Amino acid sequence: MFTESRAQDFLAVVLGIFAALSPIWVETTANARWSLIVLGVVIALTGLAQMVRPSMASADYVMGLSGVLLFISPWVMDFTDYRGASWTAWVVGVVTAVVAIAALPMVSGRLHGTAAHQ
Repeated sequence: MFTESRAQDFLAVVLGIFAALSPIWVETTANARWSLIVLGVVIALTGLAQMVRPSMASADYVMGLSGVLLFISPWVMDFTDYRGASWTAWVVGVVTAVVAIAALPMVSGRLHGTAAHQ
């Protein structure tokens, strides 16, 4: 889906920063604020880690897991009544998970020594 430029890593950094900073412009609770900040920072850091060391396959898995955790956080942390925070978590979580899944074929290629050419 993506080229060797690793555009998905840049996108993950942008998504993570957006999620981490979103409590500035959306109404939140303490649970929502910390969920968005912590998971947003983790997503951004995994994107940066992949930019610096593309061979570090575990970062794609951490990115995907963080996306899923961000997606379920409005229900788990009970902030579904705060629509701005909830929609931010849902959208950023889904897009992050999709970006991480899109990178997985390249990860598999790196793990087995055969890079997928697209």
